[in-house]
Amino acid sequence: MSLKQDDRAANTHSWTVGGMDCASCANKIRTALERLPGVSDVRVSVMSETLALALDEGRTERGKVERTVEKLGYTVSTRQNPSALDSGGPAAGACCGGHGSRQDQEPGSSDPGHGAAGHTHGADDGGKSWYRTGKGRLVIFTGLLLAAAWGAEFALPGDLGMWAFVAACLIGVAPVARRAFAALRAGMPFTIEMLMTVAAAGALFIGAAEEAALVVFLFAVGELLEGVAANRARAGIRALGDLVPKTALLEENGKTRKVQASELVIGQIVVVRPGDRIPADGAIVDGMAGIDEAPVTGESVPKSKGEGDEVFAGSISTDAAIKVRVTRAPEDNTIARIIRLVEEAQEARAPTERFIDRFSRYYMPAIVALAILVAIVPPLAAGAAWDVWVYRALALLLIGCPCALVISVPASIASSLSAGARRGLLLKGGAVIEAAARVNLVTFDKTGTLTVGRPVVTDVWSPDGDEKAVLALAAGVEAGSSHPLAEAVLAHAEGQGIAFEAGRDARAIPGRGVEAQLGGETVFVGSPRHAEERGAMTPDAKARIEALEAEGKTVAAVFRASALSGVIALRDEPREDAAAAMYDLKELGVRSVMLTGDNARTAEAIAGSLSMEYRAELLPDDKVSAIRELTAGNTVMMIGDGINDAPALATADVGVAMGSGTDVALESADGALLRNRVGDVAGLLRLARATMANIRQNITIALGLKAVFLVTTVLGITGLWIAILADTGATVLVTLNALRLLGFRSER
Repeated sequence: MSLKQDDRAANTHSWTVGGMDCASCANKIRTALERLPGVSDVRVSVMSETLALALDEGRTERGKVERTVEKLGYTVSTRQNPSALDSGGPAAGACCGGHGSRQDQEPGSSDPGHGAAGHTHGADDGGKSWYRTGKGRLVIFTGLLLAAAWGAEFALPGDLGMWAFVAACLIGVAPVARRAFAALRAGMPFTIEMLMTVAAAGALFIGAAEEAALVVFLFAVGELLEGVAANRARAGIRALGDLVPKTALLEENGKTRKVQASELVIGQIVVVRPGDRIPADGAIVDGMAGIDEAPVTGESVPKSKGEGDEVFAGSISTDAAIKVRVTRAPEDNTIARIIRLVEEAQEARAPTERFIDRFSRYYMPAIVALAILVAIVPPLAAGAAWDVWVYRALALLLIGCPCALVISVPASIASSLSAGARRGLLLKGGAVIEAAARVNLVTFDKTGTLTVGRPVVTDVWSPDGDEKAVLALAAGVEAGSSHPLAEAVLAHAEGQGIAFEAGRDARAIPGRGVEAQLGGETVFVGSPRHAEERGAMTPDAKARIEALEAEGKTVAAVFRASALSGVIALRDEPREDAAAAMYDLKELGVRSVMLTGDNARTAEAIAGSLSMEYRAELLPDDKVSAIRELTAGNTVMMIGDGINDAPALATADVGVAMGSGTDVALESADGALLRNRVGDVAGLLRLARATMANIRQNITIALGLKAVFLVTTVLGITGLWIAILADTGATVLVTLNALRLLGFRSER
């Protein structure tokens, strides 16, 4: 391949695809496209109904990609402005089935059964009434055809009525058959469309035209109901994108003008009037107002915020006008990040889901083989009537479709992710949810996680009584640092009106503190243990430090040239909901352990007030070692918020970052608590456990109904129309059961 071709091959193209609602559908699209030359890195997002891939246009044109998707029953259009705020493009309303207009499937699923070519989904149907969607129109049309055929049967003589049913069946099954053969050409023979086509053709062949037409109609109805139900699982995530206003009042040179919120850039100033939604993540530069963050984090009580405070896009200024400096690009604001996390989570399939996909890969061909045996063995071996056993074999094909089983897991996961996102609880995918449901031990970082992360100086002590000199030295070393303890020292020094010289060549010593050059000598601020190792500790200072630490305070030693200048004590109060959160975890049968780099006495005081276990004086590497030790006999969730927590978050079975945490922590974590409430940890575990219970219920419903009707079909108790009702009915029941998770409440 030439260099020019290599460049083309690296080009990424994206589309909005209408009609995607289930895992099988995404797999269908991906499988079909991966067979095209020059196509690679195919990514299909069911949640946002988007398709992205790397395309070498020298080997395959964009148009061929689009035609391939359309043949599978979906609408496809170029994404004009692909961004994380594209909350969903058209939302189809269907999970699977061959009706209506489009089909799709969830990324990552390799399910030949649930319609590897899947089910049809109405495209562009997200905000439409059911009768205006493609699936709805198909139901109405096939219903009218069936009614007309029944009318013709009574009104017309002889076999003319039967031919009316034949016409109704053929017209209704035609779009299904078209998609079935498109999937067949794409290498996916075992789809619900193909089974429907075979069943309808077989029923016509043995003279059951009326029943064939009824089956086609019921199939359309079932798919419509399934689509309406599945579309609701997306509604919460689509609504998130609507929280950010489309326009913003940009202030320039003392004047304001209306601009598109999507065009804002970092550093610009926007004016937010009372009652307006904030158009971008930013910091208030003028004014004070009550900020309602409920649309973003679920926190019901507005917070009073003023100059310097951060605000989220989508939150509301309730009572005053403020000016906000944009600090994040539109595609990276809080709402966009939530949507992106949920979309990515949709593609991270749970182990249970992967197992069911593998099971379906063998299950579907087995059902087809069983149906063939049912059709030919009794007539050949026992001289039974061919039409009776062919009829039963056709019914067996329909009842054997694993649609409900395959959608049982992704439907629950989608509802769970949507419900969690609306309540500030994010988990990155089914695998994380499954692991979180097994958690029996939660470890917490202390500063900024269990505590508010805003320590204040409570005591300053010096052997010679010169406390101002101690503060001046400490402030000089900490000048320019953004660490919470450093900010507390600087704020206290400024509050006391103490002048200080900023140190030079400052550097952090991991787990020990900070040192800098002041007045030609090295000054250190940090761990008393490190001061003792350097020979700077005195008996009086040691006794003073022990007394302060026993009160739950963090103590920093200030020394230079191996001589102690003094100590500074700070206190970072536990979050208001921390004690209640530990009680909730205990009620769930989950142990809680605090991991901190602070000294043992301070850790003991704070952990004791929260009724939890603790491990103290841990360096970042020590936290990782502690997590590894704890995971040996437990399923461990780690909660943290800082850069130094990232390794521990990645090591734990489930790592969860506080919503105010650093980008590194959020990226390393498997989930996030957007409301910054420790109490949400128990809510997250309840959601994960409720999701897994829902999945087990769905699997029981799907397999139970299949087992019952497989037996009754072979025995001749139930026929074709009951078979299709059982199949689509089970799928609808599973989807509706999954949608119950949308009403989940994280409180006990």
